[in-house]
Amino acid sequence: MSKNQRTPGKKIVFYIQLFFRKFPALPYILKWLSISMIIGVLVGTASAGFLQSLEWATSFRENHLWLIALLPVAGFLIGLLYYYFGKDVEAGNNLLIDNIHDPKGIIPFKMAPFVYLGTIATHLFGGSAGREGTALQMAGSIADQLTKPFKLDQNERKTLIIAAIAAGFGSVFGTPLAGAVFGLEVFLIGKIRYNSIFPAFAAAILADYTTNLWNVKHTHYHIDLIPKLEFLPILYSILAGIAFGICAAVFSKAIHGMGALFKSKIKYPPLRPVVGGIVVALAVLIMGTTRYIGLGVPIILESFEKQLPLYDFALKMIFTIVTLSAGFKGGEVTPLFFIGATLGSALSLFIPLPFGLLAGMGFVAVFAGATNTPLACMLMGIELFGAECGVYVAIACVVSYLLSGHNSIYTKQKIGEAKNRRYESQQDQSISDFL
Repeated sequence: MSKNQRTPGKKIVFYIQLFFRKFPALPYILKWLSISMIIGVLVGTASAGFLQSLEWATSFRENHLWLIALLPVAGFLIGLLYYYFGKDVEAGNNLLIDNIHDPKGIIPFKMAPFVYLGTIATHLFGGSAGREGTALQMAGSIADQLTKPFKLDQNERKTLIIAAIAAGFGSVFGTPLAGAVFGLEVFLIGKIRYNSIFPAFAAAILADYTTNLWNVKHTHYHIDLIPKLEFLPILYSILAGIAFGICAAVFSKAIHGMGALFKSKIKYPPLRPVVGGIVVALAVLIMGTTRYIGLGVPIILESFEKQLPLYDFALKMIFTIVTLSAGFKGGEVTPLFFIGATLGSALSLFIPLPFGLLAGMGFVAVFAGATNTPLACMLMGIELFGAECGVYVAIACVVSYLLSGHNSIYTKQKIGEAKNRRYESQQDQSISDFL
């Protein structure tokens, strides 16, 4: 049939087919833009509600310090909830990463309310934890419910979870670019899944936009002085990066080691957070300060304003390791920000760089070493502190990433590309294989 003999309806179909042949990526873009919009709205809204709840819990606790005495009770209730009703979602972020590597059943939606309640309780009663773990788990469990309605295959489901992680991270910290790259690189050390780049960026940007529409404010940081880029400041940045990488490796090893100790000594899981809660509550009572519990955002801000003592980062590390190893809920990232920023500020005692710059470098570099996500952390540094510090932040993140070895707070991360030739035989292995 010639073009002139075609009916109007067939002509329309013909021209549509011709259009899609000329722009083959368009169906992919339209499909994932639609999915990303849904993820962005749902996850951004969930993050906004979570951040508001977290702010309330922190404020209420600081005005009613007697609540900290009830931390063991809260821990017992969290333990009971997960032991009897949440064993299939207890793996948390590792469950998300595992489903990217090997997609299995749909992530249960109950992960979202469980981790939300567990995290709010942890912060309300004085545990030392973060928020990224909760945001990612809420995002992953919400987004994965779209798998069946959109009839996604296994490879598409991997992209869906990556986009959800990007949306959760980007919206909870107000860093959509870092969130997108974090989702792309967190599950496979040394490699990035480029075929998911559009959904990751779209979901992260839309989720952050949605969170902002709810008038949720993120913390702003400022570095007063950034030295001119010269040989000595670069050398000092490398030295600082070494310290941050060692700190990241110690934290990763310690949190897994303490978790194994709790499991070996206390066979009944709900009792583990009871013991951990008693330790944290007694420590707060003896020390007479709440400086090292909760998110610790005021102390992070303080690290940019003045030189802090060396023990701040060590005490926060201990409080966080005990809290999370015992089975309380939350995340490791904000505590890692605290640890890195206070360590950086204290390093200005020995390294002649401005304490604000060192705090910013430590903020993202310890996180980079503990999660093996240097590119995301570079972008986060630029989004949070400005492009002027970009080179210093990049140096610290890369050095920390290399020096932290094949350690991670996420045991289901796999080695896609070994950090050096010595470890090439470890490629395709999980971090859990080395524990």
